[in-house]
Amino acid sequence: MTRMKNKPELLAPAGNMEKCKIALRYGADAVYLGGKMFGLRAFANNFSIEEIAEAAAYAHGLGKKVYVTVNIFAHNEDLARLPDYLLELQQAGVDALLISDLGVWNVARQTVPEMPLHVSTQANTSNWAAVQAWKALGAERVVLARELSLEEIREIGARTGVEMEAFVHGAMCISYSGRCLLSSYLTGRDGNRGACAQACRWEYSLIEKNRPDEGFDIEEDERGTYVMNSKDLCLIDHIPDLIEAGICSLKIEGRMKSIHYVATVVSVYRKAIDAYWNDPKKYQVTDEWRQELEKVSHRPYTKGFAFGKPGSDGQVYTTSSYEQTHDFVGIVLEYDADAKRAYIEQRNNVKNGEVLELLMPDGELFPLTLEDMRNADGESIDCAPHAQQKFSIVSDRALMPDSLLRRKVIC
Repeated sequence: MTRMKNKPELLAPAGNMEKCKIALRYGADAVYLGGKMFGLRAFANNFSIEEIAEAAAYAHGLGKKVYVTVNIFAHNEDLARLPDYLLELQQAGVDALLISDLGVWNVARQTVPEMPLHVSTQANTSNWAAVQAWKALGAERVVLARELSLEEIREIGARTGVEMEAFVHGAMCISYSGRCLLSSYLTGRDGNRGACAQACRWEYSLIEKNRPDEGFDIEEDERGTYVMNSKDLCLIDHIPDLIEAGICSLKIEGRMKSIHYVATVVSVYRKAIDAYWNDPKKYQVTDEWRQELEKVSHRPYTKGFAFGKPGSDGQVYTTSSYEQTHDFVGIVLEYDADAKRAYIEQRNNVKNGEVLELLMPDGELFPLTLEDMRNADGESIDCAPHAQQKFSIVSDRALMPDSLLRRKVIC
């Protein structure tokens, strides 16, 4: 197949400013984020207009981009504020808007006609004719429905001239492309307007009509059954397939995730994309990449719809909890080359003499022993037990700011 002209973009989630900067520092080419309104992650910290402008300026300073979600399914009452908000986003310097609602799309086309528009995955675009229709409406890019196979993606790419974006990693919504009423029905929190309660992850029992006070497990398991609890998507093995199918932007899910999650997953996919682009014929997923993806909080992994509809093994039936092999315990704030000391902010209790693992923004990974720990006043300490406590350690090796410290989970 003909090699793509441009290297595929790695697109990362940014739930707040810290996550935005971490994602870009660890190798993302662009981030997507939500403002205080019109987005589908109402419980992320999200960004004020001033913060969006700051994020855009920071990204542009690195030669990178910021996309903003405006992808709720709007009701009449939402439209009054929309034009002013779109103009504010344009003034803030964002690079594109993610939209799912046709009415919002039309308002955007009229209000900010020069702004690039991307079709959100919430529009569940699942065929080449729909992509062509969005192109006719001025779409620069379409985020394809997650329910597509690689074969279907290849056909869409062959029949259309629009940029295609696809999710490659992260949580999978049980509903079709995220269009779900379950949360709204059970809690009054509408997932299509940014307030999903993730009711699909809850534990359910079967109730017989004549015995309403007695619940029955759907499977023979004393813990109950999680009947709508999808595994997490992971397509690290299929980077070549996605790129050769015409995907120009590989997207990671997770605006509600931690900076440890964002940094680790972005770092792995950065290495994978670079490895493929530099030498496609020798691309091979390393054991280190697989191990890295196990270190963050996640559900068991699945390939989703990449090779057809997932069967029963696409769900987790016994628990809605996460698994991980490492805990995030600290982040490097700065390094003093003269004093050979690294200054760290604690994120979990750590002790002097502990051997931890350190991941740097450039992707380098190595063991690090906490030696000569001192508090913010320069006094020797045996541990850092307080939340976000500042301390320093001696280190002959220069540690990059925003490097992450981890501890292996002891089972």
